[in-house]
Amino acid sequence: MILKKVDVVSDISKEDFQKNYFKKKRPLLIKNFAARWDAFDKWNLAYIREKAGEQEVPLYDNKPASASKSSDEPVTHMKMKEYIDTIKSKPSDLRIFFYIITDRLPELLKNFTYPDLGIRFFKRLPTLFFGGSEAHVLMHYDVDLGDFLHIHFEGKKRILLFDQKQSAFLYKVPLSVHTVYDVDYENPDYEKFPALQYAEGYEIFMEHGDALFIPGAFWHFNRYLEPGFSLSLRALPNKPKVFVNMLYHVFIMRYTDKILRKLGKESWVNYKQKWAYEKSNEALEKHLQTKK
Repeated sequence: MILKKVDVVSDISKEDFQKNYFKKKRPLLIKNFAARWDAFDKWNLAYIREKAGEQEVPLYDNKPASASKSSDEPVTHMKMKEYIDTIKSKPSDLRIFFYIITDRLPELLKNFTYPDLGIRFFKRLPTLFFGGSEAHVLMHYDVDLGDFLHIHFEGKKRILLFDQKQSAFLYKVPLSVHTVYDVDYENPDYEKFPALQYAEGYEIFMEHGDALFIPGAFWHFNRYLEPGFSLSLRALPNKPKVFVNMLYHVFIMRYTDKILRKLGKESWVNYKQKWAYEKSNEALEKHLQTKK
């Protein structure tokens, strides 16, 4: 893969952000962004354990979903305090996906302020994501195609970003928003996935309080290097073409895949993986021919 660094700032004006990043769909890392919040000291695992420790939460791991199960079905459940104790005491790939603050821990919303960056955030869905030191999230882009600000807390985190132009080199699975399951983005196998070496993207390392602007429909791979959690503030698509595309993703593509997955089970999943591999190899051949 051809990875470069994103622009990094310690502060930015709304005008600068809108002109150079939001409108141009360019990612940006804002260092120590959350430190400006009055209640920044409450954004840690200990505070969440204290306030939400008795809540039962669904947990996921690094394994791809079984063809016989829904892709959003958790592998187990655990009380929040037990989960936090687990990821802090030993290596773990267990993670919490899409913990909606307004439903589960609304008092936490009093401990931050929405950034004045000219983004109209969807305030119904500020969400948290948690992970142990071995957890990662499969390379994907978000089905709602919205821009979002991703703010990380506690341990370090590695993120890879690619725009949609790189889809052909990433082995995108048809009728889905993810790539093939067996690509190892930490140790890429270019013999098995030769197109991957031509994918151009960004590599970002986040620390406690950092904020990352991720433009809508950007591919992202998240790897927790240490136990931690992140807050995502989302914005719905505001351009008609993108909004229509979002409706297609949410209500047509996703449900078509669910129906075919239910009918075809393992054979449908395997077919999609094979299709993705063939399409990316075709894209690689075309790319190499243009360079001759």
